[in-house]
Amino acid sequence: MRKLLVFCVVSVLFFSCKEKPKKASEKNISIEFSKYSRQLSNGQIKRIDSFPSKFVRPRNVDVWLPDSYNSENRYAVLYMHDGQMLFDSTQTWNKQEWKVDETVASLMAQNKIKNTIVVAIWNHADIRHSDYFPNKPFESLGEKFKDSIINNVKRGSEPIFTEEINSDNYLKFIVDELKPVIDANFSTLKGPDNTVVLGSSMGGLISMYAISEYPQVFGAAGCLSTHWIGIWTSENNPIPEAFFSYMSQNLPDPEIHKLYFDYGTETLDASYIPYQYRVDEVLKAKGYAELNYRNLKFEGASHSENSWNKRLAVPLEFLLKK
Repeated sequence: MRKLLVFCVVSVLFFSCKEKPKKASEKNISIEFSKYSRQLSNGQIKRIDSFPSKFVRPRNVDVWLPDSYNSENRYAVLYMHDGQMLFDSTQTWNKQEWKVDETVASLMAQNKIKNTIVVAIWNHADIRHSDYFPNKPFESLGEKFKDSIINNVKRGSEPIFTEEINSDNYLKFIVDELKPVIDANFSTLKGPDNTVVLGSSMGGLISMYAISEYPQVFGAAGCLSTHWIGIWTSENNPIPEAFFSYMSQNLPDPEIHKLYFDYGTETLDASYIPYQYRVDEVLKAKGYAELNYRNLKFEGASHSENSWNKRLAVPLEFLLKK
């Protein structure tokens, strides 16, 4: 497969997996056409294989470019979590996908959103909870409860936390390592007005956390089916209130930021319904209004990629509106 060697900074260095990791912006990253590009309805994917990081476990990053991509133009950047689930249902574990290429291309063609590229950050299933669970709300929980979560909470027979909470480092990876490479190698609009982060479930939590921790980087966040309960039960669970308390103190300036939340009413999404009124309370108290936030209910929608792809256009039109 043809690989393109790209230069990220003036200093040209070859990266070896045996070397001590350097900042991503200080080394060459090999970007190649994805072998799955034939499954796309629009555009092409350039893959960064096992993006090296000093903050998180290396992972693939797919960069989707629309058919109309032209380096003479500048593009907003949509950073999305769970990257392997976004484009090609023939390659996903559940044979579902977000249909990101179809949706973004269609909205661009209709002039409903800015010219946009998508950066799809893959997860590692065994550490997904550790990467996506916001650090600061977790630290606000009592030590006994934190220990019980880390050591005892399971999904089926498998623990959901196989490592310590690492979301602060996950965000450092995106902001300090990944974004500089994207901006150096693609024709992007670099400021927060044109930088959006979006995800679902645990990806919704980490998107809320990203815009709160890095408001100077992300101007908008999309949080679909946000996993307020944090684990798998809402009974006597202090986690949701820990998230809302964090948001009350840390959500960014509503004058220059946008936030989108939504939820369905079926399967796991049904467990979020009791907490959605708190989303409204917290955001309104922080000064958010119809102009800069949404909290939408989708009747009959389940916790699945097939539900998210049906409504993806809604947050994209709101967050990436021209």
